[in-house]
Order: sequence, then C-alpha cells, then structure tokens
Amino acid sequence: MTFAQIGFGYWGPNLARNLGALAGQRFRYLVDLSPERREKAASLYPHVTITDDLDAALADVESVIIATPAATHAPLARKALEAGKNVFVEKPLALSTSDAVELASLSETLNKVLMVGHTFEFNPAVRAMKEILDAGDIGDVLYLHSQRLNLGRIQSDINAFWSIGPHDVSIANYLLGASPQWVSARGARYLNSSVEDVMFVTAGYPGGVLAHMHVSWLDPSKTRRTTVVGSKKMLVYDDMDADARLKIFDKGADRLDADAYGAYQYRLRDGAMHVPSLPMVEPLSTELRHFIECVDSGARPVVDGWNGVRTVAVLEAVDESLRQGGAQVDVLQVDGA
Repeated sequence: MTFAQIGFGYWGPNLARNLGALAGQRFRYLVDLSPERREKAASLYPHVTITDDLDAALADVESVIIATPAATHAPLARKALEAGKNVFVEKPLALSTSDAVELASLSETLNKVLMVGHTFEFNPAVRAMKEILDAGDIGDVLYLHSQRLNLGRIQSDINAFWSIGPHDVSIANYLLGASPQWVSARGARYLNSSVEDVMFVTAGYPGGVLAHMHVSWLDPSKTRRTTVVGSKKMLVYDDMDADARLKIFDKGADRLDADAYGAYQYRLRDGAMHVPSLPMVEPLSTELRHFIECVDSGARPVVDGWNGVRTVAVLEAVDESLRQGGAQVDVLQVDGA
C-alpha cells in the first residue's frame, strides 16, 4: 500500500515526519496548496512527489492522510473514500454528525479503512489509566475533569472546543467506555467576535459520572491535564510533567456509620502516591503505525469512523447548548460499530 498526505500546515509536518519514518518509500505524495509549504516539504522529503494536484495523488496511491482545516475534513475524506482509498483524517472527522455518519457508513460500504486522529487514545499514560479503570483499582469512577489551556494557537474558523476539545471528549469516552448522554456548555468570545476562545463544558455519562472540560486559547499557562476521581483512588495525567505523567493517589473519603443523631461521618484517607513506569514512545508514531497496519491487513482501527462520529455528536450538542445559554442538551446516541 502506498500513501499520500494532504496538508502540510500546523500539524502536517508532524504527520509527515512519522509517515516518512514508518512508510519509507511507500510515502509517495504530499499535497498542499501553498507554494511556501510545498517548498519546505520538498527540502525534507526529496523522494516524495510534492504537488498541489490532489487528483494526481489519488490516482496513484491506495491510502491518504488528511491534515487540512477542519471544514475540509468531510469533503476530502468523502472524495478519497469514493476514489477507493483508505483514509486517516485528523480530528474532528466532520463539522456535523450527519456528515460524520455518512463517512463512517461509506467506509463500511466500500470496505475501506477510515481512522480518526484521536491521538491521545494512543498515549501510554491514557492507556495505563484505562487499564487501571477497567481493573477496578480505583473503585467506582465518580467524576473526571480536564484542562487544555494555552496562550494560542488561536483560530478563527472554529471555536476552542471544536479545535482542542475533541481530545478531551475522546479521552473521556475512551476511559469510560461510553458516550455522554447530555452536555451543558458556556463560553466567551474575548478575542474574536465570531468564535468562543474559552469554554467550560460539563458532560453527563451513564451511571451519574460527570466530566468537566475546560479549554482555552487565552491562559497564562500551558496545561494538559486529566484527573479521574474514584471511590478508592484518584488518577492525574499531566502531559506537561515529563518526569511523572501519570500519578496514582491513594486518597479518598470513607463513610463511617451514622452517629447517634443519624448523621454520617467521614474519614479522609491520604495514602501514598505512586508513579508508574510508562514506555517512552511518541503517541503519534503509535497511531500512524496502527493505521498502516490496518491498511495492510484490512483490520478495523481501534479509533474508527464511528469513534469519530461519537465525538462529533458531543461537539454538535455543545454548540447547541451554547446557543441555548448553557442549557442541558441531549447527545445523539450513535449505534455504529
């Protein structure tokens, strides 16, 4: 199988670097409309045909990687699938649930691989959290909260939650093994009158589990953190802490028997903190290796089109909640594989 990458902008260079390392000479085309970006790509990948002709690339490869602005994801993915190509598309899969469902269904009809770039599902710390949760080591999951903050990268075509929120939605869905039933969102437009640059989203998952997500392009500190609070223990994944990306806290509040007046008392537990050893791998490399393996074998990706659909359904519900001033909005439940 041979590969073409479409887009060499913000995230494209990282994808191309990994694709070049993993696919080697099978990396045949890189398509971009900017002469400056094409010139830069040509200097880095002399064996790759650098062009602005998408049709020429599609005619000569079996698989494509899409790393273009969000509004182009669905049209380009549809064009590639209809041309008989396997597709990897960066998040979000589409800007509407209906478009995302169409792409996931089309990939199944045509028997082509469709994978979405939810990179954090390949992060060693996040995968370790999933193993801990599934083993029941922290007890019942009570709630999650995440922060994805920075000063930049500021966009004008989509709001902050469509831009960086998909990461936190996909992490929460992955850890809990479910989609939220409802969302409530508030945001503000401090930098651009067209899109929100700071947002606070609460999602309600089955079993009464809450996930609170704070995203912002306007914050003094770069923060990438997810906390999971369980009935027995608590987990903190901090992507900015190179020495201890995942911490396990033996902390909690244990309810004691009621006193003579019927009031319950609680004993706070503040035990040891453990930092598990994690493999030193680049999640993006693991992600693209998985895509290449699925293309070569015809297997379904662990982050397939329906995974992307479920994330887009949350994003669309968040937009509706924003329009309703923070009202609780049901999330469309998707039954795809």
